[in-house]
Amino acid sequence: MSSPIPPQESAFVGRSTELALLRPRLAEPGLLTLTGPGGVGKTRLAAHLAATLSGEPGSPPAEAPGTEPVSWAHVWQLRDGRLLAAAVAEATGLSDHTPRLPAHALAEWIGDRRLLLVLDSCEHLVPACRELVRELLAACAGLTVLATSREQLGVPGESVHEVGPLPPDTEALELFLDRAATAGAPLVRPAELAAAATACRLLEGVPLALELAAAQLPQQPVATLAARLRARRDLTTGPEEVPRPRSRWDPPRLRALRTTIGWSHELCTPAERLLWARMSVFRAETGAAVLRAVCGGGPLEAAAFDAALEGLRRKSVVGVTADGRYRMLDTVREYGAMWLDELGEREKVARRHAHYHLGLVREADRTWFGPAQLDAYRTLGQGHADICAALSHLRDSDPGAALELAALAGFFWACCGRLHEAGHHLAELVAHTRAPAAVQARALWALGIVRALQGDYAAASDLAHHSRTCAELSGEEDRLLDAAYLRGVVLLLQGNPEEAGAHCARALDGPAGSPARRARCRLVGVFALTASGRLDEAGRAAELLRAACERRGEYWTRAYADHQLALSALLSGRPAEAAACARRMIAGKHALGDAFGVALGLDLLAAGLAGQGRANEAATVNGTAYACWRTVGHPQRGTPELAPLREHAERTARARIGDREYARAFRAAAHGTPAAAVRLILATGP
Repeated sequence: MSSPIPPQESAFVGRSTELALLRPRLAEPGLLTLTGPGGVGKTRLAAHLAATLSGEPGSPPAEAPGTEPVSWAHVWQLRDGRLLAAAVAEATGLSDHTPRLPAHALAEWIGDRRLLLVLDSCEHLVPACRELVRELLAACAGLTVLATSREQLGVPGESVHEVGPLPPDTEALELFLDRAATAGAPLVRPAELAAAATACRLLEGVPLALELAAAQLPQQPVATLAARLRARRDLTTGPEEVPRPRSRWDPPRLRALRTTIGWSHELCTPAERLLWARMSVFRAETGAAVLRAVCGGGPLEAAAFDAALEGLRRKSVVGVTADGRYRMLDTVREYGAMWLDELGEREKVARRHAHYHLGLVREADRTWFGPAQLDAYRTLGQGHADICAALSHLRDSDPGAALELAALAGFFWACCGRLHEAGHHLAELVAHTRAPAAVQARALWALGIVRALQGDYAAASDLAHHSRTCAELSGEEDRLLDAAYLRGVVLLLQGNPEEAGAHCARALDGPAGSPARRARCRLVGVFALTASGRLDEAGRAAELLRAACERRGEYWTRAYADHQLALSALLSGRPAEAAACARRMIAGKHALGDAFGVALGLDLLAAGLAGQGRANEAATVNGTAYACWRTVGHPQRGTPELAPLREHAERTARARIGDREYARAFRAAAHGTPAAAVRLILATGP
């Protein structure tokens, strides 16, 4: 799923000269890097520039042929440069299902199209960013990269613009007055305006310092604030400067920001300071319930936690997104992390964070076959950066738990297109981690699913065999069914449906196992019946499986049952029924964020529409399917029996409306944005 420009929750103020200078630079391919220390406004300037290039400031990005004109990658959430290309690919809308190197897949995906790619907060991964940007610019003639970093990337031809503080007497004052009004403390009297101007000069025009200071105004008059700022500046520039945590990027000229963050920290209650420090372990926007589970305890029990969180919000230490999640700016997070070290709590809180997210993924797996499935996919998607942070911590502190986390999350990641990331973590941990046989079996199975979806059937088959061996050692019924399912999927994809069906039937005749695992093996059996031409049996089996899934409120298996019902109906000459089933499948897969499944469903919908004589609609859906297949990195795939259906649908539609009209409708859809096109198709059914 592509990443749009982050929404801005307050007005953009100032920098008109810089905007006029920088906009023309972004009109040409190449790299523009906004440099400067933390808190100076690099990300905010980048977001405003990107928004003005894609439409009105603050509006969603306009759509351009093949992709969003602006894609935004949150580099600060990553800690491993080896995963940078895959993360940037996801930000551009590519969920690559091939075994290619992610950078090569990304370069091919972007091609010669015009695209502005924003890489936000690159300073901790400068070498990886340098290499990726160099490779992309060499391969993609229409690409413009806008990077924000505390240091330049060092790419040949890089244009660097240093972002400085706002002029204290003009734009800084304008920003301070705007934020004061937003905080509920408007400044209008001459004496207040004079004190505000003094405060802006003392804060040296640094935007984050101005915002933090303005947030204090409901608790104290602006004259008092200015006086305290002057007193603190005098203290911190004296011969015995107050000790403070230091950061890697901490230029002396930004003493105002250090002063203001430190002052904001001092004005917090002890509970607020503790929560500030503990929240620094999070990498992504997070809900209050998660924060309470990880950061609560001790002085932050129950009501004390809620009061501390609200206090941090009022002081602008944390912000709140439109959907109610809390976020902390990088510079503020760094300050909290340094104080977490001072408190000696880093390991304890990081361990709680890691085990909370391990528990979250365990619960998502436990409730997978039921009504909680859709919420689990959404929750794990929103918390992806923190799940990766948990995995990183456990890899060093508890490798067996890390392997379990990767094994449990791997199937969710594979279904949502994060194949390179899942494969990277699983392959590394499987090779170097000793764990109980059941955990090993689960990890090998998840890695096998990844390899199968990437088209590496030989590797997937080997992994199915090793997973079966570990499953037998563990004696766990679910692990045996997992291994059977993986083996069945590989056989289907290799064109051996009879063997696939028999293999899973034998597994189902064995020990019971959980409903989820049995349902997946039953699904292989349905696919095998359809591919073998036993359409009546396939239809009955698919209906039974779908009904069982519907009773439980499950999506993933039910959508594939709909796929098989659509395929059976097509092969039996019932195109209208096939189209209805295909729409149901697309809706289910779209809700889960499964791009591969959506593409499969669109192929069947196009065939069903062509069979009804709805040739223009069939051409449009075929074009959308082509665009969706591109987002997963390869031409149309699936089980072998789908190819002739696709070809027949296209011939039928062309014969009805002519090659020229078909090509026009196909091209219009193929060059559109897949997500928007899918939403339109679902909204305009049947």
